[in-house]
Amino acid sequence: MIGHRARLAGLSVALGAVPLLVAPSARADLFDADWFSELVAPVVAPVDPGVAVAGVDLAGWFDPGPAAGGVVDPAALLEQYLYLPLHGLISDWIHSDFGSQVNEAINAPFVLLTGRGLIGDGADGTETTPSGGAGGWLFGDGGAGWDSAYPGLAGGNGGDAGLFGNGGAGGDGGASGVGTVGGHGGAGGWLMGIGGAGGSGGAGSAGGAGGSGDGWLFGIGGHGGVGGSGGNGGDGGDALGLFGRGGDGGNAGDGDTAWGLPALGGAGGVGGPMGIHGAAGHFGTLDSGPPTSGAGLTTSGSWLTDSDGKVVILHGVNQMYKIAPYEPGAGGFNDEDAAFLAANGFNAVRVGVIWAGVEPQPGVINYAYLDSVNATVQTLARHGIVSIIDMHQDDYSSVFRGEGAPEWATQTGGLPNPDIAFGINYALNPAMNRAWDAFWWNEKAPDGIGLQNHYALMYQHVANYFKGDPNVAGYEIINEPWQGSTWLSTVLGNPHFDQQMMTPFYNQIASAIRSVDPTAPIYFEPNVLFNEGIPTHLGAIDDSHAVFAFHDYCIFGVACDQYLNMIVDNAKNYAGAHGIPMFMSEMGGADNIGYTSLTQQAADKGMVGWTYWAYTGQADITGNPEHEGIVVDPGRPPVGDNVDYAKLETLTQPYPELVAGTPTSWSYDAATGTFQFSYLIDRADGSGAFAAGSHTTIAVPGIQYPNGYQVSVNGGHVVSSPGAGQLVIASDTGASTVSVVIRPAAAG
Repeated sequence: MIGHRARLAGLSVALGAVPLLVAPSARADLFDADWFSELVAPVVAPVDPGVAVAGVDLAGWFDPGPAAGGVVDPAALLEQYLYLPLHGLISDWIHSDFGSQVNEAINAPFVLLTGRGLIGDGADGTETTPSGGAGGWLFGDGGAGWDSAYPGLAGGNGGDAGLFGNGGAGGDGGASGVGTVGGHGGAGGWLMGIGGAGGSGGAGSAGGAGGSGDGWLFGIGGHGGVGGSGGNGGDGGDALGLFGRGGDGGNAGDGDTAWGLPALGGAGGVGGPMGIHGAAGHFGTLDSGPPTSGAGLTTSGSWLTDSDGKVVILHGVNQMYKIAPYEPGAGGFNDEDAAFLAANGFNAVRVGVIWAGVEPQPGVINYAYLDSVNATVQTLARHGIVSIIDMHQDDYSSVFRGEGAPEWATQTGGLPNPDIAFGINYALNPAMNRAWDAFWWNEKAPDGIGLQNHYALMYQHVANYFKGDPNVAGYEIINEPWQGSTWLSTVLGNPHFDQQMMTPFYNQIASAIRSVDPTAPIYFEPNVLFNEGIPTHLGAIDDSHAVFAFHDYCIFGVACDQYLNMIVDNAKNYAGAHGIPMFMSEMGGADNIGYTSLTQQAADKGMVGWTYWAYTGQADITGNPEHEGIVVDPGRPPVGDNVDYAKLETLTQPYPELVAGTPTSWSYDAATGTFQFSYLIDRADGSGAFAAGSHTTIAVPGIQYPNGYQVSVNGGHVVSSPGAGQLVIASDTGASTVSVVIRPAAAG
């Protein structure tokens, strides 16, 4: 059956975000002399956020101004001007002496017939009845769950509200012991309401999930509970209603975990079609302390940099194996291939990793598979080539004749699964769109844990495996993410998916990676329609070393020069607005070398590195295997008819590999063999300038200059040997800018 969130898929029209609002506290007696001014005044008068209204301190949580994406959250306005006053008025009636007497008479027949009153709050849970009672059918809050007082016992669940009211808070789990999880918060009212917060977990146990905000007009999911020592945070509650906001995930507890890695924060709850996604909770810290800084590449402002602060430009290829066993070396990729890439000036490989290979069963991490990936990483490292770990998918999973998610994480809802074609499947395959919907809405895997929570834990293990390896240039979160059933909404310009589904997911996975590796670059992509020319509406990714990764293919095959440059410009607009690096993680993929050359020119103009798709077409079940590879069969030596030399010659252009300063421009004219490059000696992080004599390295592949090359330099001088494959320039004393021109040597 399709879950309640899935039924709202086609309605998404996001309006932004503000901090999650809190449920109101109990009010004074209804006949208190100040009741009217406290309860009604907020409806008819503007609110000063610094003033407490009706016992609720508004400072810090009411902000109707611009939020994420520069838009306004209508849930904040509805809660402040409609729900809080009404809830306060009803609550005061329920708790007044006169109201309780009237309610008792009104409720009597409903209790007799249904066991539940029409008006009133549910009873709090007790040791003998741990779960809180439900609120009245029409009005009333659910009762709070029981706080467990015993090791090994979970907290009670909060009670649900009826038509209008707040869910009860979940009870805290016992102090320690297996199973001392926090209770789940109760659901908010069907019309309007706020889900209860999840209870805190006991030592080693997770916090409870926040209650859902089920109000069809207005609802806010409850916060997830805080994990106990070494326990994961609870997930925030989802919001079903039109203007609903998901609850924030609970923070993880500090302390050692059973799996030896820091506990993770809970996922944020999904917001309504015009609402806001909750934020993921923060990860915990092991008893041994926070993770230490890794080695190798990181970021400085808009650039990738090495440990010395030099700017690093990557040119490379993609290498992956899309069928079982999913190992990047399964097709024979080996030391000969790595040596071939290095000899032709490539310094990076985007190494494909498949979720189904890492986590074949829920919660089971296949370290033998990670060993096989590492074997390729180390093979490349022996030849000076770094690896970008790419969690790859196409067509979501093998259930749709693609690759990516394991079958246990593929929920089709029993919908038709026609095998159409890669690319077209995204738009027209109902089962695949349902699987994507289930993933974005974090629906439960067979073990009761959310799909995105599984993905986060899986990636935490991957990052922990590779952390500190200077040969790993970072982690790409997911390849070419698809919107699921909301794709048409995105095509028509709706920013909801980018802002309220994908951005929170990226923040959750980035947090999981940061729990074990604090500095390696994290690459994240726009939705796949970005390559169709639709600009991204992603929000800011909450990470200090994030990199915007994108693909640049001339999809429609016409006006490719303008089209390819447009994609780069769209990427620059996003990356520039957020002050982060960008990287073209896929390009090419065809025999048309003119098209590939145009893509390289667009990349050079945008001063962006790239990895060509692909080193080989072998096992590319969703690509263009007969036409995309440089090498036909990596199981044979990369020589002779096993190499597409026309493609290789196009790709092996000069480029700045390592810059003691900040690049200002570079370009290559294939017709004349002329490469031009200039850079400032200023450090990319703005901390000053490199000292005179600092070295900059330019890759000069021999295939471009069979008779050698000549160099002219202003502001520096050559210190490498004549004709070297890596040209090294040292800056001169007093120079602020260095410019380099490389031309073919005159025929002898």
